[in-house]
This record gives sequence, C-alpha cells and structure tokens, in this order.
Amino acid sequence: MTGTLTIAGLGPGDEALVTPEVSAALVDATDVVGYAPYVARVKLREGLTLHPSDNRMEVQRANDALRLASEGCRVIMVSSGDPGVFAMASAVFEALEAAPQWQGIAIRVLPGVTAMMAAAARAGAPLGHDFCAINLSDNLKPWSMIEKRLRLAAEADFAIAMYNPRSVSRPEGFGRALSVLKEASCGERLVIFAHAVTTPEERIETVMLHEARPEMADMRTVVIVGNSATRRVGSWVYAPRHAR
Repeated sequence: MTGTLTIAGLGPGDEALVTPEVSAALVDATDVVGYAPYVARVKLREGLTLHPSDNRMEVQRANDALRLASEGCRVIMVSSGDPGVFAMASAVFEALEAAPQWQGIAIRVLPGVTAMMAAAARAGAPLGHDFCAINLSDNLKPWSMIEKRLRLAAEADFAIAMYNPRSVSRPEGFGRALSVLKEASCGERLVIFAHAVTTPEERIETVMLHEARPEMADMRTVVIVGNSATRRVGSWVYAPRHAR
C-alpha cells in the first residue's frame, strides 16, 4: 500500500500551538479527515481535499481515512488537542483491529498540545503534582463508571481535569459530577473553568468547588479541580510539588 495515514493533533485553538511536525504533515497531505469544526481549521489549497463529518461518526470517519490511505492518498486525521487524548487515535486503531486488510498501511501519530495543558498553563500550575483526566461524556461509557472514577480520584487526592463537562443533550451530567465531588469532601478545593482556551473567546475563572455551578461549563470548557493542597499565589493557581 502506497498511501499513508497520519493522526494529528491541532492543539487547543491558537495556530501558534500547532507543532511544526503537524504543519509539515498538512503541507504534504492530499486529504484531511475529521470532525467538521476541526477540519475547518485547515486551510484549503490546491491538491487538498477536505472530508468534514459529524461528531458522532467516529467509526465511519476512521474507516474512511483507512480506505483513502489504502487507495494511495496521504491522509491526515485531525483532532483538536492531542489525538490520543479522548480523540481519534483510539478510534482509528479500533477500526484497524476490525479490518486486517488495512493493517499494512503506514500509520503515524503526531502529538499536539492538549486543552488540559493549555488551560493549566493559563491558570499557573494546577497539574504540578499527580493528576488524572476524566471525560464526563457518557456516550461511550456508563455514568456509573464516571461517578466511580470521580470518587476514587477524589479519594486519592488527584487534581482532576474534566473534559466535555456539559452539552445541550446532557446538561445534567456536570451538576451530578459536582455533587459527587462535594459528597467526597472536595468542597474547599479550587476549581478552574477554562473556556475556549487560546482562542479569542478565552475565559478563565477560578472558584471554590462549593461555589461552582453547572452553567459555568459547556463543551468548550475544560474544568480542572485542584487537589487538597492546591493554592493561590496572587492571580495564579498551583499545586505544590511536595506531598505531605
């Protein structure tokens, strides 16, 4: 097979945060596949075909990318942030596992700056000690699993970065997540709401968890809950490197 498939992260929004490696791959590509808002971030040029699709078409999108690569195209599958963090890299490999005829395709994964890391940098250093990331969407896993992971992360005193907190189709989920954390005695922890980080619509707000309201988050917001030692210094928020 002469085609290639590159799975690339476009970063959180600012073009300056797209890595040179990803930019070079885009210059060489014949086809770009991905969720429509992410594909729209790629500049159309002669010789490049864009293939935007709906958010819930991950499996079809992965199969389309593999098929195009098998036909000789130089395909880029784009995700926001990093493609291996709640994004398309896993979907491509799931599709590949089910389609052995495509397992000879040359595939590479190019990392990107995650929304979680960009949000943490804007706030200071809230992920400076042990932390975890939890996707609050229950589209691909049961809500009971999300609650269990939130409780255990709180018990272990991790800082917690929460992705996809609140959508139009599931507005109640983030409120439930806040309740779980309050029940786990996290009410006095600092919480950072990082909306549309690195874009012109960026908004950063930090409150105590007991002050947090569900409507403070949407699908463009990354929410970072500090650990029990997380503190402020001036306008910055950070997690001390030393645990006691």
